[in-house]
This record gives sequence, structure tokens and C-alpha cells, in this order.
Amino acid sequence: MPDLPPKTVSELLAKWNEGDHEAFRAAIPLVYNELRRVAHSYLQNERPNHTLQSTALVHEAYLRLEKQGTPGFKNREHFVAICALLMRQILVEYARSRRAAKRDGGYRLTVDEGLAFKTRSVDVVALDDALNELAKLDRQQSRIVAMRFFGGLSIEETSRALNLSPTTVKRHWATARLWLHHQMAKAADA
Repeated sequence: MPDLPPKTVSELLAKWNEGDHEAFRAAIPLVYNELRRVAHSYLQNERPNHTLQSTALVHEAYLRLEKQGTPGFKNREHFVAICALLMRQILVEYARSRRAAKRDGGYRLTVDEGLAFKTRSVDVVALDDALNELAKLDRQQSRIVAMRFFGGLSIEETSRALNLSPTTVKRHWATARLWLHHQMAKAADA
């Protein structure tokens, strides 16, 4: 199915925000491939026998969205970013439960070189903990990291989703990456 323009998805999301549940169901197929790409990017470097698959991750995010109700999406980018955050939560919950069952669950997420940590394997639980700490210090930077890293949004898409200038997003993105790199290095040494 060809992707419709973002405006169409944004219009459907606006209708959903107004209480039209059918609009939400109509919007999902229009962004489904994009959400699968986000899920796939999370899972592509995982261990070969990982029990979660891209489709299951997208479906779990959908179920959580439907259960939560209408969060007031601004546009397509905001919707994809929120779905990416839900996928992050699902993966972190999975990793934490695996760790509880087995000391080091081995769950690792490879971070894209262009985004942050110079192509090294990152412990997704440690990254989630670091992002939660960053949110306490600077919520906006934490949201930018989540949208860029977990949502796969560009600087421009993130600026539209958060209603910030691209320059502000770039500045906060650079600062947050340095802070997270430092936190992740401390976690690795511990």
C-alpha cells in the first residue's frame, strides 16, 4: 500500500483526538511500514534467537496505544515518535525481565554511528536508565534523544514534532549525546 502524504495521517490523528476511533484504525496502515522499519532497526543487531520480531513489536505498541486512548498527537512525526517510545518501553521491559531470569540477559542494542556512540554495543537497560536521568535534568533533551534515536526522526522532523527550531534541536541533540556518552561510559565501567 503506498504511503499517503503526512497531512492525511495528521488529519486522521486529529480526528482520533476528537474521539473518532475509526480514524485511528485508518491511520495505522498508513504508517505501518514506517513503524516496522523502526522496530526492525531496534532488532536487527540482536541475538539470532531473539523472541521478539518487528511485527510483534509494532503490534504490541499498537495495543498499548489503543489501551491508553488518545494522547493528542500533533502530526505524523509525533505519532511515530510516540510509537518508537512505546517500542523502547517494550524492549526495556523485555530486557529487564530477561535480566531478572538470568543475570546478564545479553540484550544489546547497536547504536547507529551517525547518531551517538560510535558503533558500539549499548546495553538497552543502561541506556533507558541514562535517558530517565537525563529527563530529570532536561526533559526536552531527553525527548529529542528519544525521537532521534528511538523514533528515527530527522532533525527537521523532530523540530516539527516538538515545535522547536532545527538549530535548537541540533544544539540539544549534541549536548544530550555527550552527556549520554559520559553516562554510558560510567555504566560500562561499573
